[in-house]
Amino acid sequence: MVNSRERVIVIYSRPDDPPQDNFPKVIPMRAWKLFTTAALASALIAPALAAQAPSSGWRAEFLYQIGAADKKFTALAEATPWEKYSWRPGKGVRSICEVYLHIAGDNYLMVEPLGVKKPVSIDYKTIETCPDSKEKVLATMKEGFAHIKAAALGVPDGDSDAQVTFFGQKLTKRGLFLAIAEHAGEHLGQSIAYARMNGIVPPWSAKGGM
Repeated sequence: MVNSRERVIVIYSRPDDPPQDNFPKVIPMRAWKLFTTAALASALIAPALAAQAPSSGWRAEFLYQIGAADKKFTALAEATPWEKYSWRPGKGVRSICEVYLHIAGDNYLMVEPLGVKKPVSIDYKTIETCPDSKEKVLATMKEGFAHIKAAALGVPDGDSDAQVTFFGQKLTKRGLFLAIAEHAGEHLGQSIAYARMNGIVPPWSAKGGM
């Protein structure tokens, strides 16, 4: 609920939006600032990342896969009504919101073996605690994906077979990024199943995609 004294942004839906979404949306100013800050950061970082991105090789393949997962997670999160974010299929299982935040947290955690440190603002103990708005969830998730893409760009192609230790297991750096891509795919499938169980069609499927 929006505090009556709090400044808000009102966004009107497009005429072609689904009927249930075709009404003014009131967004608290604090949430709007967070969302727009994340969007601005993404707009500034994305061109720089694209300029550095390799066009071939194992890093290019990883960046393609993780980029596709990023887009699908974002589309699905945007398509899911905020009131559904607390839904979970059973006791002790992550909710829709918690899965999105879990991906964000692990996108920081899984590159630590490369010496890439998480921002001081990220706390693994609390990152899966759902905030008070969809915009904050989206911002956290997008920042996590940006972090992992930057980590991939920081690894030279020639280091693919260099070994790192991940939870006590020896992996090559290439193997670590394969595990990261697999982890994202696992939870994307989970999120798609959650959406379907709530009558939400993934946007790419609604357009005739996979």
